Amino acid sequence: MDYKDMKFKIFRGCDRGLCHCACGRQNMQLNTYDWLADVPGNTLTTDLVEVQFKNTRKGYYHNVNGLDLKKGDVVAVEASPGHDIGVVTLTGALVKLQIKKANLKSPDEIKRIYRVAKQVDMDKYKEAKSREHATMIQSRQIAKDLGLKMKIGDVEYQGDGNKAIFYYIADERVDFRQLIKVLAETFHVRIEMKQIGARQEAGRIGGTGPCGRELCCATWMKNFVSVSTNAARIQDLSMNPQKLAGMCAKLKCCLNYEIDDYVEASRKLPSKEIQLQTKDADYYFFKADILSGTVTYSTDKNLAANLETISVARAREIIELNKTGEKPLSLLADGEKKAPSKPIDLLAGADISRFDKNKKRKNNVRSQEHQEHQSRKNNNNRRRNNVNRTSKQQLQSGQTPAGNTGKQP
Repeated sequence: MDYKDMKFKIFRGCDRGLCHCACGRQNMQLNTYDWLADVPGNTLTTDLVEVQFKNTRKGYYHNVNGLDLKKGDVVAVEASPGHDIGVVTLTGALVKLQIKKANLKSPDEIKRIYRVAKQVDMDKYKEAKSREHATMIQSRQIAKDLGLKMKIGDVEYQGDGNKAIFYYIADERVDFRQLIKVLAETFHVRIEMKQIGARQEAGRIGGTGPCGRELCCATWMKNFVSVSTNAARIQDLSMNPQKLAGMCAKLKCCLNYEIDDYVEASRKLPSKEIQLQTKDADYYFFKADILSGTVTYSTDKNLAANLETISVARAREIIELNKTGEKPLSLLADGEKKAPSKPIDLLAGADISRFDKNKKRKNNVRSQEHQEHQSRKNNNNRRRNNVNRTSKQQLQSGQTPAGNTGKQP
């Protein structure tokens, strides 16, 4: 195929407005499910359009020229200065809801769509995007030479190549005025510095989480809420930092997803400070299973001794009896038998010697092959010795050895 006939490939999203990654053709970050796409006249309700650029950056624009735009169209939009190239990701009434979520209150923040991108626009876009990686590597070295404690995580060129956005991470406040001057002199473009957090950087880069799904910050999460270790304690999760940390090395955002349900369910549990008194012993709180609604008590305040697991309703019943001065015979209800505690057999149904047969078979095969080799070797040696002995006897008796005609050459 001739290079001139090739068109620059930019991801246009899915052709179907109702698709949400189900057809395999939609992998835009922070994709919005357009559940009004099949409603007639939906796109005519407003001229607002959502346009997405590199990774998670989005913008909202007025379709002032009345262009027939649909999801996946590549458009040239107003920028400062020049123009930018992006992909239409949403049209219709849902754009107003997205603008409300983005807190864009001033109408001046919403710019215009110029046109559907032409081949000339795409050529400039391709040339600008091809410089991003090299610019990022070189800018990191420049920041290092200037002694700035910051990390430049990504560089995004504007569609016309007149401007570059440098996304950086810094723990402290950084005076990058000198850096901007050096970058402008080096790359000959307008420079914009934008600080992001570790979670936002993970969303821009993308990846797969420990759950096997794509990162939430790269697919749908826009607002990042602080996560504390208290969320893990409420859910009785292991306090292992390696398991609680996400791809951004921060606490996983998903720790907050079910925290409200756990808090509500934990209110139904009896207080950990309440001691249950029975005729056979006094019991102290040991642990609780919020999901199953059970509580485990121990006869020792600090150790796991004579553990008994009962339901929350039974625990509250005993607490009410203790308030009246009564003591039940045991923690278990009348007629309820304690389930026999059996040690967990991790190798149940599995024979620990299941691999020995194969090993013996392999050793037998090797031993048999070795014996056959030794047998062949011994037979050859025995045959060679017999031939040498026969030839020697023939020479001593004056006979011509077998295989020798006695003729001189």
